[in-house]
Amino acid sequence: MANRRDFIRNIGGSAIAITAASLQDLAARARQEILLEAAQQQYAANDRIRVAVIGMGIIGFRNVQTFLQLPGIELAAVCDLYDGRLQRARELYGDAVITTKDYRELISRKDIDAVIVCTSDNWHDAISIDAMRAGKAVYCEKPVVHKLDQGQALLKVQKETGALLQVGSQRVSSIAYAKAKELYKAGEIGQLNSVEAAFDRQSVLGAWKYTMPTDASAQTVDWKRYQRGKQQDSFDAKKFFWWRNYKEYGTGVAGDLFVHLLSGLHFLTDSFGPSRIFATGDLCYWKDGRNVPDVMTAILEYPDTAQHKAFQVTLRVNLISGMGDTATTKFVGTEGVLNFGWNDFTINRSKMPKAPGLGGWDSLDTYPAAMQAQIRKDYDARFSAADKAAPALSAIRYAAPAGYSDSKDHFANFFASVRKQLPVVEDGAFGFRAAAPCLACNESYFQQKLIHWDPQQMQVRKV
Repeated sequence: MANRRDFIRNIGGSAIAITAASLQDLAARARQEILLEAAQQQYAANDRIRVAVIGMGIIGFRNVQTFLQLPGIELAAVCDLYDGRLQRARELYGDAVITTKDYRELISRKDIDAVIVCTSDNWHDAISIDAMRAGKAVYCEKPVVHKLDQGQALLKVQKETGALLQVGSQRVSSIAYAKAKELYKAGEIGQLNSVEAAFDRQSVLGAWKYTMPTDASAQTVDWKRYQRGKQQDSFDAKKFFWWRNYKEYGTGVAGDLFVHLLSGLHFLTDSFGPSRIFATGDLCYWKDGRNVPDVMTAILEYPDTAQHKAFQVTLRVNLISGMGDTATTKFVGTEGVLNFGWNDFTINRSKMPKAPGLGGWDSLDTYPAAMQAQIRKDYDARFSAADKAAPALSAIRYAAPAGYSDSKDHFANFFASVRKQLPVVEDGAFGFRAAAPCLACNESYFQQKLIHWDPQQMQVRKV
């Protein structure tokens, strides 16, 4: 652990595993050290954090694998609405793990300290609210809510209860994003004016058509509970196991993919969010019963604020792209571009020469010869050869160490906050501010209109 800690300290002033947009002074760094040490200690059996995971799909099982790598964390219970996943949890983690289809049984237990919410999106707000009211620390996967009008109620309960609520967008804890933020704040790309991101997929699994269990039925799935008493659909295995493809249960490409980018963007720039959102798209290929688009493009306008100058964000997803499985994220400034990978990035810097340029694709040669000669003479007298040349700037490259996991750091931050009762790195307000523009993309797409958003008050503006 010491080597990792030394590494974190050495990569730059703000490049520490425990990070948040507001933590930039010496007191904040002292807090970061406390959290880091808490995540690295060994704990006695009676000082372990007992965790319940609600929703044991792909993300649920992956999250368990991740947080069990941390010291002092114990998987105490799991909840899922499908029998097979409860059986699999017992196979992997033993019969001592409590299993149930009713999450209320878990949040009512005195021996459960923290709850990880990994359900379909339609259950995020209700379970998080109930768990906070039950006095549990809550880690909720993104997006923190399913609909725009659910955010304020969630934040109200968090404020009333004082419960810990961390949202699961791991880029906020990434040492790569922390280092990128340091360089962005130092002006390495100049003034940010646009962000461009594209997510291309070309596979059945990438379109969320996952392997279906052979026993999927109304007998093995608690279908009635799944619908939260709102929908009265007859059992449909696709709507349960492929829930991302249905707006009644998921949030489509915007809520699932766009939110990653906006979490990182808001952390990097300290932004509260955009003021205008527009999205268009189509369901052009995966006509399998889903009711969300498989191609979407969105434009988000970020206004001029105390935190940053105005800039524009363009987001695109294509779940049937001939480009194959690729992803690009570019932060474009007046003097460079920050190209992000997953836990790595490159900054290519480019500055204009001092001299404005003369000749070439220019109107100069449309003027009389004598005038051209005088203009050239005056230009050469005013600007030196150095003034006429663009500065030679080398690229800046950064990559996290091999095997690094920002998800692991995000959980380390959460559990350290649970132990120390300190603010989390991504609270409900930050998580909702990242999710809301993505949910607004869906509203724009389905309602075919521009959405006006108040990022400070976190509500739709009427115009």
